[in-house]
Order: sequence, then structure tokens, then C-alpha cells
Amino acid sequence: MAASEASPFAKTGGLADVLGALPQALARRRHEVAVLLPRYRSVALDSAVRVADPFPIWLARRFYPATLWRLERGGVLYYFVDFPPAFDRDGYYSGRDGDFPDNHVRFALLSRAALELVRSIFRPEVIHCHDWQTGLVPAYLRGRFALDPTFAGLRTLFTIHNLGYQGFFPMAVWTDLDLEASQLTMYGAELNGGLSFLKAGIFYADAISTVSPGYAREIQTPALGFGLDGLLRARADSLSGIVNGVDYQEWNPETDPHIAANYSDADLSGKRICKQDLLQTFGLPADDLNIPVAGMVTRFAPQKGIDLIRAVAEDVIAAGVKLVVLGSGESDDERFFRDLARRHPRSVGVWIGFDNRRAHQVEAGADLFLMPSRYEPCGLNQIYSLRYGTLPIVRATGGLDDTVREGTGFKFWDFSAWAFWEAIRYALRVFQDRERWTAMMRNAMREDFSWDHSAAEYEALYHQLLRQARPAG
Repeated sequence: MAASEASPFAKTGGLADVLGALPQALARRRHEVAVLLPRYRSVALDSAVRVADPFPIWLARRFYPATLWRLERGGVLYYFVDFPPAFDRDGYYSGRDGDFPDNHVRFALLSRAALELVRSIFRPEVIHCHDWQTGLVPAYLRGRFALDPTFAGLRTLFTIHNLGYQGFFPMAVWTDLDLEASQLTMYGAELNGGLSFLKAGIFYADAISTVSPGYAREIQTPALGFGLDGLLRARADSLSGIVNGVDYQEWNPETDPHIAANYSDADLSGKRICKQDLLQTFGLPADDLNIPVAGMVTRFAPQKGIDLIRAVAEDVIAAGVKLVVLGSGESDDERFFRDLARRHPRSVGVWIGFDNRRAHQVEAGADLFLMPSRYEPCGLNQIYSLRYGTLPIVRATGGLDDTVREGTGFKFWDFSAWAFWEAIRYALRVFQDRERWTAMMRNAMREDFSWDHSAAEYEALYHQLLRQARPAG
């Protein structure tokens, strides 16, 4: 696998969670797995072994003398390409002034490093590429290295974690990238007059996957295709969706060390203690634990449906619901939630930023979890919520629609404040029926979205890839 981040080494979002868990789940299924990552400034390599120094990378007739490090974790070999001029920076993708202007070179180097790893150190049957940062791996294999016997029979899978991030650059950068002239057209990496690393991955990979079946369908539509829906429809026979798993060793109310009391579907008494602890942590009165508490752990971004939250917030509070919010993002949204908490100090608790312990407390202590996303490739918090008996209210899109069903949560379809509010009102009516609510909690907690299930689906996809003949050209 090749990716730009993996937990616990480097993380900005769900991509890192996948690369931290899926390889180890495959290793448990007796696959030999290696993961290639950049060695960022924040990545400590105290226990790593230097494998190659220099680790030569050639890109557009320029030599980059990198170093390659390796360490083993959970039966997986993690390799780190270490080239300080490209990766020794405070951020992974951007700094104070925005995206790094040489990101096209930085991640072209990562893609070429993946091929050098295959050439000299680790010979796989499949290279599994993740998101735009590794989109040039399939392009190089179908272009510059198409006739190189070193890579004969090697298959590629390209996974789209979020189509909204495309790795788009001006066409002028192509001279830095070692792409063939024939790949700079609409039948290649060109998109709207520029170059898209993501499109390159989609166009040239032997197979494509996304992180839920629902999202695989949605990205073939103009509404959520971000200009690539036509290409994705053309490649529909090679496109599949596999729901991300979650790590139940970390997200499990029976063993979670971050919460006030442990509990299970057989004994829910600890959840009430967690609810009291959550209210106290967020500075809210815990005098009446029969009042419903709705929680959020989110980025303040348009994708996450924050405008819907803002539209219904006063109605939610007026209905007697306490709201706890953990998140950060757009400054206007941060100001909104701070002001909401100031105006309703007994009903709204807000923590701007991210805190892992508080995230666990929200999942364990809330009754409801709000995720009104505009689109959601997979989503993880709704799956965490299910395991903690915190019933999610979600918009029926992408992975939210795939993972929340009638009897384990509440869904609405139209992206509108009215539809969201109606779903909340219905959930509050169900909340008053304690027997029905408790049954739903137990149903939710018994759902299984472990990585072992997802790994089995990827395993089947790899085998399918290896049975197919690779197209020429």
C-alpha cells in the first residue's frame, strides 16, 4: 500500500485510520503487507531500521537521494521514504500560507518511491494506492514503465477516500512529473485544462474502490462526481465500494479507559454515569439525566452539514435537548457555537479543537449523535455511536446510509433544515418510549463493522484483480 498518512505515524483524518488498521487486518488473514509513507518531520523513527541510504529516486531526469526506513507493527512492514527537502516540514500538505506549492513534486516522489520499493525491496502482487497523493503510481505503470519487465503482472487498486480532494495542478507542472505526453489529455490525467492526480489514479488503475457502496453510487452522479462522474460511470464495472471498518479495541464501551464507567448491551447502567460525566465535563448541569443529550464530534466545514445544525439549533434547545459540541474548522462556525453556548449556558457545551478523551466521552455519554452531512464517503463517528448505544441521526448519504438502518438510528433524505428537524423530532418522540429506545440501543450496539469484515472484502477484490488480464497500453 502507498499512502500519504497512516495512524499512528501521521494523521489528519480518516485516511490515516484506514492505513493504520486495514493492513494489520490483512496481515491477520496471512497476507504479506507493506505500507509506504513519507517520513514527515513529526514521524519518529527511533525503532526503525535504515534499509537503504541512499534510496535513489529519479523524477524528470533529476536524482533525489532519499533514505528508506522500515519498522514492523502488527505484522505489517511500514516503510518511510525520507527526503527532508520534500517532507521535513511542519505540515503534511500545507503551511501558514496555504498548500505547499511543490505538492505535485512531493507526491510524485512518493509515487516513484513506491515503484522503487517494488523494484528492489518488496515485491507484491498488488499495489493498493490511496487518494490523490498516490494517483501517479498507476499512471507511471501504464506510461513510463509500461514495458519494464520488473513490473510485469503487477496489479493496481486505487481507493478514493474523498473525491472532493483531487490533487489539481496547472498543466505547466507536467515537466516535473515524468508523465508521457499521451497522458496529458482528457484520456489521461488532464482535467479542466490542468492535471489531476486523482483522475490519473482513476483512469489508469486496474480497479477502483471507494469507502462505502453508497458513495460508489453517488460519485457517478453530477451532484457528487466533482467533474469526474462521466469517467466513473465509464469505469463502473471496475468500481466497488467497501465500508471502512473501525477499531473496536479502541472504540468499545466495555473496555474504554477514557469514559467514566464501562457498560455493555447486557448491562447499560454505566451509560447513565457516562452521561452525567459528559455534562459535567462540558460545564452543563447534570441535575436531570432524563433530559436527552445530543452530541457532535466534527469538523466545521460545509461537507458536514454545519449550516443545518445552525438552522435548527434554537429549536433543538427549545425542545429541551442539551447539546454538546466538540470540533473546529471555519472561524464563522466556531464563533457561532461559542455564541450559542454563551446565550444558553445551561443547555449548550462547546469545546473548540479536538481532544481524544472528550471524543470518547461524547460517544459514551450522549443519547443522540448528529451527523447531517451534505455528503459522507464513509464516516466513522456514526459507527462509533452505534457501538456506544448513542443513536445517530444522519442524512442518508454515502456511508451514513449504508451503516445506519431502521432500528439502530434515524435517517433523513433531503438536505434541508426542515427534513433534519423532522428527524430530530421523531427521535425525541421515540426517546420518550424507554422500552423502544432501549431496544434500539441494544440493536445498535450489536452491529459489527470490524476491520475483519472489511479486510475480507478487500481480499476478495485483490483475488478478483489477479484473475483478470491486464489491459494493454
